[in-house]
Amino acid sequence: MKNHSPWWIRIPLVFFLIFGLMEYFVDSGDKPAFIEHPITLIFMGVVLFLLVGIELIIKSVENVMFQTLSPEAQERYLETSSKQWEWKWAKKLREDMIGEKAVAEEGEIILDHNYDGIRELDNDLPPWWVYLFYASIVFAVVYLARYHVFNGENQDMEYERAVAEAQLEIENYKKTAKGLVDANTVELLTDASDIKAGEALYTANCVACHMADGGGGIGPNLTDEYWILGGGIKNVFHTISEGGRAGKGMVAWKQILKPAEMAQVASYILEELEGTTPANPKDAEGEVWVESK
Repeated sequence: MKNHSPWWIRIPLVFFLIFGLMEYFVDSGDKPAFIEHPITLIFMGVVLFLLVGIELIIKSVENVMFQTLSPEAQERYLETSSKQWEWKWAKKLREDMIGEKAVAEEGEIILDHNYDGIRELDNDLPPWWVYLFYASIVFAVVYLARYHVFNGENQDMEYERAVAEAQLEIENYKKTAKGLVDANTVELLTDASDIKAGEALYTANCVACHMADGGGGIGPNLTDEYWILGGGIKNVFHTISEGGRAGKGMVAWKQILKPAEMAQVASYILEELEGTTPANPKDAEGEVWVESK
């Protein structure tokens, strides 16, 4: 029999062994993202099962074929296959781990009963299986101690930590993503492109009530320091988004304008209109707004 598995079995086995160890012994934050995906784990398990099955089938077929050879051919086959194996230490390790008897020694473990000429060998459990069984017991004890005695980080804790990290990432992203701003995260825009866009939006939607120069008409004067619902970028953004006073104020624009557009309009008002002198300013309404620091 051959003393080693084909390369196309050995290489995938080593690959899946490495990533299998990563799944259990590497913290989730340091793992490649695809390792955490359930489909990846299922795929690894199925492929590993198939590879082991193929190895067993190859071994069984080789054994059957070997039995059909003449004693001389068997001896030549064993001599040839042994020469193919260059790593003697690996060969010995494999033999120790499998624990199989040589063909010449199989007579020592043949059972007495006979089924239509088929004899059965009384093989012991392979040492690799026994070692793996003992290792699973040790692993279970360590797992029990870590997660149930010393309260190690379990799946619930990992989930809560992952959610907290995701929320922090979302908040940081919102601070720089103009399209996701709200009244709490909006910042005054000073770029010329934003101010120009805000002016275009103001001209298209706000002139009818506030006049082109912001002096006010149906709506209040936007150029003075008096504000009915509060000044500053956050209050102005909120007023544009949610509307003015119930029953007599401005409609809510959140269904018409995008958050980025409302931020641009609010910034245009504060940067270009507030503090100017309109042609026919409307009387002041509300209270003087002082930006808190």
